[in-house]
Amino acid sequence: MDKFVTRLDHSQPSPSCQSLIQANANHSYLINELDLGSLKGDPGERIPIADYNPRIRDEVRKYYIQQGPCQPSKHQFPKTQMGGRMRQFVPSWFNGQFSKWLEYSVKKDAAFYLCCYLFKNEFIHGSVGEFYTKNGFRAWNKGLERLRLHVGDVNSVHDKCFKKMLDLSNHHQSIQVIFDKHSEKLKSEYRMRLEASIDVARLLLLYGLPFRGHDESESSTNQGLFLGFLRWHGDKHTDVGKVILENAPQNDTLTCPMIQKDIINACAKETLKAIIGDLNGDYFGILVDESKDISHNEQMALVLRYVDKNGEVVERFVGLVHVSDTSACSLKEEIYSLLSDHLLSQSQIRGQGYDGTSNMRGEISGLKTLIMKDSSSAYYIHCFAHQLQLTLVAMSKKHLDVEDFFCHVTNVLNVIGVSFKRRDLLRHLQAKKLEQLLECGEIHIERGLNKKCGLQRPGDTHWGSHFKTLDNFIVIFSSIIRVLKVIEHEVLAMSNELNKILQKRDQDIVNAMEFLNITKKRLQDMRETG
Repeated sequence: MDKFVTRLDHSQPSPSCQSLIQANANHSYLINELDLGSLKGDPGERIPIADYNPRIRDEVRKYYIQQGPCQPSKHQFPKTQMGGRMRQFVPSWFNGQFSKWLEYSVKKDAAFYLCCYLFKNEFIHGSVGEFYTKNGFRAWNKGLERLRLHVGDVNSVHDKCFKKMLDLSNHHQSIQVIFDKHSEKLKSEYRMRLEASIDVARLLLLYGLPFRGHDESESSTNQGLFLGFLRWHGDKHTDVGKVILENAPQNDTLTCPMIQKDIINACAKETLKAIIGDLNGDYFGILVDESKDISHNEQMALVLRYVDKNGEVVERFVGLVHVSDTSACSLKEEIYSLLSDHLLSQSQIRGQGYDGTSNMRGEISGLKTLIMKDSSSAYYIHCFAHQLQLTLVAMSKKHLDVEDFFCHVTNVLNVIGVSFKRRDLLRHLQAKKLEQLLECGEIHIERGLNKKCGLQRPGDTHWGSHFKTLDNFIVIFSSIIRVLKVIEHEVLAMSNELNKILQKRDQDIVNAMEFLNITKKRLQDMRETG
């Protein structure tokens, strides 16, 4: 103890303390939360298994085993000069004895080994063997020889890793062991709770509704839509109500946020699986746009455009990813990464569709140029609706009368739209006008007719917004005039009267202050009661 205290006094920890500090420092970098959406499909982009907390490592391994090895067989593998000849990865290696564990990284142009990536750290510690799980294998001229050498004999590291992978992938055996410990009644109740949670989650996903509530405690009157619909579902089906929520075991309600996210991820994967299956490895075009969310984080949306099995052109949304910046290089990397996650190759791209910003359509370093360098058939098309909108806006601004006209329209919208009372007055006047027209027989009640028209604001980049603005403006123009008259008589008339009184040459300060107080009182009364 004296030695330890002395070392502390001199600020020099002992070797054992240094090891402990280093171990704690390394542990601080462990990933403690499981986010299946962040797991990369390309083996060259994956986080080492050792970087995950031991508590969640098996869940990560199960995910990758379920997804299977990354084998983009239709990718156009690049050629590299080796031994005086041009060499490349051979897709036929994906077949036969290597099919269950051999992977290929599009990003690194290298081969990897799934079973070694998942379990190598249990048999080899430190940096030994990272060549196969981190750097990859690229000696294509000696491919089969090196692959067989890596596999080795029985009980080799690779063989042990492969057996571990087979054991973990045997879900039937592991689930059966657990189920054997429970009665048929408990299994039936568990299945019923799971199906109820899945049904409610699918309903909320179908209509794009939020799951969570502000207060999900048992005493809360509004626990959120997920728990609310689940309780309603139990009330309508008594057999389900007997086994869910408070009637379920406390550690098996299947309603916690993690369970909800797992169900959502499963639904998303099944949806994407159906889209990729419909694509069936054929060529496709990409539609990309980026925008900021409510937290001001840049996000990029990716849509695939392709011809389905029925010969019809369809567009399918496949992902929304956060991007650190909107430079062309960053967007390209994120697009390729998203495609790789679904075993799609950039060489299959046959079209690009973006807006007209410089980072997207730049001829030198724009996104469309970078992608065309990798796939020359990925032709770029600037959205025609966007082109037309920008052209009309640019031309209208050259005509002074048109520009002044839209300036006046915008000012009118600002005057009326700035006040909720004026908006309510406008809706009230428009509703009365429709009632009068219906009584007179000038308009008729039919589906799609007589819709409510709001104050649509024009935007230079909002397609068709100027047309909608004028279309609504014409329909409610008479009501707008009446609102402006109210503003004129009730507000402007008072201030105009006071203005004339204050400008009289024979006006004294006492009368001026009295008129000012009277006007302020009238305005205040109108503000409170009008």
